[in-house]
Amino acid sequence: MPVSDVRDSFSRPLRDLRVSLTDRCNFRCSYCMPAEIFGADYAFLPAEQMLSTSELVRIVRAFVALGTEKLRLTGGEPLLRRDVPELIRSAKRDLGIREVALTTNGWLLAARAKELKEAGLDRLNVSLDAIDPAIFARMSGRNLDVQRVLDGIRAAVAVDLPVKLNMVVQRGVNETEIERMAEWAREQNLTLRFIEFMDVGNHNAWQREHVVPARELVNRIHALWPMAEAGPNYRGEVATRYRYLDGRGEIGVISSVTEPFCRDCNRARLSADGKLFTCLFASLGWDLRSIVRKGASDSDLVEHIRQIWTRRTDRYSDERSERAARGEVREKIEMSYIGG
Repeated sequence: MPVSDVRDSFSRPLRDLRVSLTDRCNFRCSYCMPAEIFGADYAFLPAEQMLSTSELVRIVRAFVALGTEKLRLTGGEPLLRRDVPELIRSAKRDLGIREVALTTNGWLLAARAKELKEAGLDRLNVSLDAIDPAIFARMSGRNLDVQRVLDGIRAAVAVDLPVKLNMVVQRGVNETEIERMAEWAREQNLTLRFIEFMDVGNHNAWQREHVVPARELVNRIHALWPMAEAGPNYRGEVATRYRYLDGRGEIGVISSVTEPFCRDCNRARLSADGKLFTCLFASLGWDLRSIVRKGASDSDLVEHIRQIWTRRTDRYSDERSERAARGEVREKIEMSYIGG
C-alpha cells in the first residue's frame, strides 16, 4: 500500500499514532484514574475485547500507509502487557516506523528495560510527578514507593534507552516539587517535561485555578538556572523547549490549557479495544476492531481511516474558553482509556 499524505479539515497531517495497549493500570493517580472511581469493582475491558498483537499490527500498518511516522505505546500502563517487545519489533522491523516510543509509570521498568531496548524501542517517557516520597505516595493513589520508579529509570539509562520525564503539575498538590524535580533531572542528565493539569476525562476534579501556567513554570526554573527557548524539532511537537544556558540539558513545557497548540496537532489515538479517537478530549470514537474482525481488506481499512481523518475538525483546547463561557459541559473519554 503506497504512503498517502492524508490531511484533515485544517490541513493537519496524520503523523503520530498513540496506541493504548490496556485500560488497566497499577497506579491510581488522581488526575487520570482516581481511586474513588476506579476501585476494586471497576469493570475494565475483558480480554476478548482487547486487540490482539496481530490486530494491532494490522491497524498500525494502515496508519503507516496514510503517512504515520511515529508510534507511541501507552495505556493504562502498557508494561502490564507481556507482548510489548513483540509489538515493538513488528513496528520497527516489519512496518518500518521511524520512531517507536513508550510511556510508562516506571513501576515495572527495571525488570523490562533490557528487553525493550533489545526489541528496538527508540525512546521512553516515564511519568514522575514527584520525587518527595510522601507526595509521590499520595499522588500514586496506592501509597507506592518512588524509589522503585527511580530504579526503573536508572535501569533504562543503563541500557542506553533515551528517557524523558513527564510531570503533571497541580497547584496545591505537587507544585512544591517543580524546582526539586528540575534539579534532579539536571543531575541525571534527563529532560523533564512539565505538563499543565488538563480537563481530560470526567472524574479528575479539574478546575482552572489548579493549573500552574506554563509561563509561571518557566519563570520559576529560569530564576534558578537561566534558560533560552529552543525551536521545535518538528511540526506538531507539543512541548515548547527551553535549553539551560550552562549547557546542562533542557526542559519542555506542554501548555494545553494556557497556550493551546491545536493548529499543529497531528495525533490520532487508538484505544485498547480498537476505537479510533481524533482528539484527547473526544467524546466518541470509531470502531476499527469490528471492521478488522469482520474481514475487511487492508485497502478498505486504510480508506475507512482516511475518511475519518479527512473529516476531522477537532480543536478543543482552542475552544475551551468559549465553551466555558457558554456553560457547555460534555462527557469526554477517560485519559486512561486512550493513553493521554
